[in-house]
Amino acid sequence: MIIFPAIDLMDGRAVRLLQGRKADATDYGDPADVARKWQEQGANVLHMVDLDGAFDGQSQNGAAVRRIVKETGLTVQLGGGIRTLEDIALRIEDYGVARCILGTMAIENPELVREACKRYPGRIACGIDARGGRVAVRGWVSQSELTALELALSMRDMGVDTIIYTDIARDGMLTGPNVPETAALVKATGMRIIGSGGVSGMDDLEALSEAGCYGAIVGKALYTGAIALGEAINTFEKNA
Repeated sequence: MIIFPAIDLMDGRAVRLLQGRKADATDYGDPADVARKWQEQGANVLHMVDLDGAFDGQSQNGAAVRRIVKETGLTVQLGGGIRTLEDIALRIEDYGVARCILGTMAIENPELVREACKRYPGRIACGIDARGGRVAVRGWVSQSELTALELALSMRDMGVDTIIYTDIARDGMLTGPNVPETAALVKATGMRIIGSGGVSGMDDLEALSEAGCYGAIVGKALYTGAIALGEAINTFEKNA
């Protein structure tokens, strides 16, 4: 299982939100410094979210992403505010990200997802953020009627092979990920599932690994020191 350290971007800074609320943001400084810190501890990949893009559809963080990719050489997957093929092309061809994560676009324009998968095979993932079993969109401020499984199967039909699954109620709360729902997605879809939301310690990572996850995203637990990144990588990536 691959360990993805998380860096959330807002106004060019690295931040962490509590349950996706902009008003509950903690500033962790220059995102390039944070990226180098995780790299020094053994990270080969980064999970990044453009919060300005997710909330407003307008990215303020292109320069920060481009700088991280250029200066660290890390493999970066990026989500947040990606709504068009032009948005995808900008991030892959200009910023240099390895994988774009589509959220709102996956629900509102699935045919565009199909086209993106044809144009950039293996480089398109779908971020499924759920609350109460239903998918949330547009920076978690709107609720859809789709279940996580319904959206995942639809995305598989469009050519997506990787899903990032987040239980919103647990994100940033250090209360543990929703392992049963994550495991159900692994079993029902056969896709590469990356577990996310609420990872608080090594036991949570072990549970996601046993559930068959391709990867796990760790955010707040790294920033608080509850999880040592090097230890997590050594433990779970040895057979990845």
